[in-house]
Amino acid sequence: MHIPFLGRLLLPEYGALIFGLLLLVFEAIARIVTMLLPQTVEQWLYQKTRSAFHAFARSPYKANDPLKVRAEQIRTAKDFDELCAIYGYTPEEHLVQTKDGYLLVVHRLPCRKGEVKARPGTPTGKPVVYLHHGLLMCSEIWVCLTDEERCIPFVLAEAGYDVWLGNNRGNKYSRKSVHHTPADTAFWRFSMDEFCMHDIPDTISYILDTTQQPSLGYVGFSQGTAQAFAALSVLPQLNQKVNVFVAVAPAMSPPGLSNRIVDALMKASPSLMFLLFGRRSILSSTTFWQSMLYPPLFCMVIDRGLKFLFDWQCLNIAPAQKMAAYAHLYSFTSTKSVVHWFQIMRRAVFQLYDDDVAATVRLYGKSFYHPAKFPTQNIATPIVLLYGTHDSLVDIKVMKAALPDHTVAIGIPAYEHVDMIWGKDVDKLIIPHVLEALDGGRKGRKMAITNGTT
Repeated sequence: MHIPFLGRLLLPEYGALIFGLLLLVFEAIARIVTMLLPQTVEQWLYQKTRSAFHAFARSPYKANDPLKVRAEQIRTAKDFDELCAIYGYTPEEHLVQTKDGYLLVVHRLPCRKGEVKARPGTPTGKPVVYLHHGLLMCSEIWVCLTDEERCIPFVLAEAGYDVWLGNNRGNKYSRKSVHHTPADTAFWRFSMDEFCMHDIPDTISYILDTTQQPSLGYVGFSQGTAQAFAALSVLPQLNQKVNVFVAVAPAMSPPGLSNRIVDALMKASPSLMFLLFGRRSILSSTTFWQSMLYPPLFCMVIDRGLKFLFDWQCLNIAPAQKMAAYAHLYSFTSTKSVVHWFQIMRRAVFQLYDDDVAATVRLYGKSFYHPAKFPTQNIATPIVLLYGTHDSLVDIKVMKAALPDHTVAIGIPAYEHVDMIWGKDVDKLIIPHVLEALDGGRKGRKMAITNGTT
């Protein structure tokens, strides 16, 4: 069997590949063994990791820390409903069927705290805002904060918005299709192309049909911004439905990973990810490790991983916030969607998924195959970029060059990627810009409708 990428690897990259394969084999064996273990043995292993942590590290909480109880409530909450209940909110749950048959759960906060909506699933007359999560995440990442005033959805609900929170196909809330089951490889055959052609536009159409509003504001985080960049660029009619696009920690064509060996290995052949992780869900064993490790130790592992891959220090996120939120950080997605990102980083172009990498044949330096780019300069919707100046995944000059002239960019000093939703000062540094942008987008669309320009 011919494996083209092997000839392009350097000696250190072979070592990284072998180490990765050994790690995955060990992990698979550990998962099988653990599934057969009685609960008492699992609890024993948990206690051992707890003892080991306290033997070598300090507790993440200060003495008499009032956030400890709140952080533990959030960490142990099972789902979106329980997270909202901690702060007194009662969400609605809606089901969107995409045109290609995936069933997506969308959460809704239609009321302020304490308000009672007579009939769930009906219009409120309020302005609508739609929030969408990032890669390997779900809607829970928006509502797992230790302070209510730092939680973007809750602040928006109190400001009088009808708040909707989406979920990508394949994640914790959207593992259903009318054509396949998650056990089928075909279920996981999706990338950002499907997110932008189906998940985003079909969810927006459902929300506007339900609320009977002409347009909504869109707030995306990380890949949630990339999906909107892509959708708005390839679906011109979608621009009429989105009155403003707020991109928090925007992602379009990241320069790459900070770890040079891993970065070089993945860029040499993005399809290597299929060899390492298969063609279904990627990193699905994360939930296993999370259940086995003592929470502060799990947080330490996440911090070390973010430092290793992206050189993020995570100093703007409080220890209690990490304890609360890291438990809700991971959700399922396809290996193909991660491969798509490495294709983008390899070519430094925000492009559609390349289904035929081997067809990129060159003769006399000329390529006879060119993957299509997302035409992001054609986006008509007003765009506001909120980015951290220390975010290694954002090259703001490159990003602005690929976007229309009406794009507004606001840098948050010393903030990294995840800081933008979980940082200590989100309520002061991020949320005011979000509120201002949404208000401006809503008023601008009303003015355009009044003047007959839409």
